[in-house]
Amino acid sequence: MPASNATAGVPPRHEPRTELVATDAPMPADAMVISDGLDRFNIEKTGVDDRRPLAILVRDLETRQVIGGLTGRTSLGLFFVDLFFLPPELRGSGLGAEILWQAEDEARARGCRAAVLYTITFQAPDFYRKQGWERLGEVPCDPPGTNRVFMTKELTARSRDRVPQATPRTLPDTEPRPTG
Repeated sequence: MPASNATAGVPPRHEPRTELVATDAPMPADAMVISDGLDRFNIEKTGVDDRRPLAILVRDLETRQVIGGLTGRTSLGLFFVDLFFLPPELRGSGLGAEILWQAEDEARARGCRAAVLYTITFQAPDFYRKQGWERLGEVPCDPPGTNRVFMTKELTARSRDRVPQATPRTLPDTEPRPTG
C-alpha cells in the first residue's frame, strides 16, 4: 500500500516568478499598479467605487504657482489628509483653518462621515485640536522624544461656522507646519 500523502489529489500550485525590489524612487506607473489593484480589490469587496483625490491649493496671485495647500483623498466614507503645508508668511491669519474647513466640507459633500490624518509633535497637533480634531494615538519616531500623532474628526455635521476666506495680501505668519 502506498504511503499516505496529505497533498495527494491536490494539483500543484505554480507561483509566478517574482523579484522583490526596494526603491526610494518608484516609477509613477508602478505605484499606480499597486494603487489601482487595491482599489479594484476594495470595489470587489464593498461594491463602492468612490476613491477620489481631494486638494485645496494656494496659488500666488502674481505667478499663479502653487505655494502651499492640502492634499488628500476620500474613500469608503473617510477623508484622508495626506499633506498640509503653508509657507511661514501665510501662517497665523486663519488661512490654514479655511483650507481645512473647505477640505472637510468637500469631504462631507462626498459622503464622508469621518476624517483621519497624522502629524508630528513638532508640526501642528495643536492647530488640528483647535479645529475639532481628536488624538487617536501616538507612535514614537525620530528624533528621540518626537511622536507621530494620529488624529480623527467626525464629519457628520459642521463643527463650526465657516470663517471668511483669507485674502493672500493680508496674511501674516504662524499656522500649520508641514504634515507627514
